[in-house]
Amino acid sequence: MRPIEFELERLVRAPIDEVFARLVDIEGHNDWLAGTGSMLKRTRQTSAGPPRVGTTFVDVTRLGTTPGEIVELEAPTLVVFHWWERSAGGRTTIEGWPSYHLRSSGDDATTVRHRGRLVPHGIWRLGAPLLRRIAVKERTITVDALQASFVRESTPG
Repeated sequence: MRPIEFELERLVRAPIDEVFARLVDIEGHNDWLAGTGSMLKRTRQTSAGPPRVGTTFVDVTRLGTTPGEIVELEAPTLVVFHWWERSAGGRTTIEGWPSYHLRSSGDDATTVRHRGRLVPHGIWRLGAPLLRRIAVKERTITVDALQASFVRESTPG
């Protein structure tokens, strides 16, 4: 079975360093994803120190708790997360690799290309078409929320 893969792209009205910092601030996701319709209820970094390859986290979603880690990090242009779900018996059922590829598009703008990669295992492969729709919807909410979080900051209150 081939992985489920897709790309989304957004122009974010903020410098590349600020966009990168927001993406790697795992617990900061709680601020800009709150109230967006995302499956994510909250996230928590579970390893000490600044974000780096190997930094671990736990996402609490509407579907349960999902561990993850940062598997690639090249400031300020790339961050790749890896998360996985396991059955009660300990078998991996689904894995995901959401990645963010950033390119400066001027002093105050960043092009964010989000690549979603999802691999269902075992019986979960039968649900691949539905999993793809869910993943695209969830990741669209995420990149739209990232984009909107910078708009909210620049809007006079």
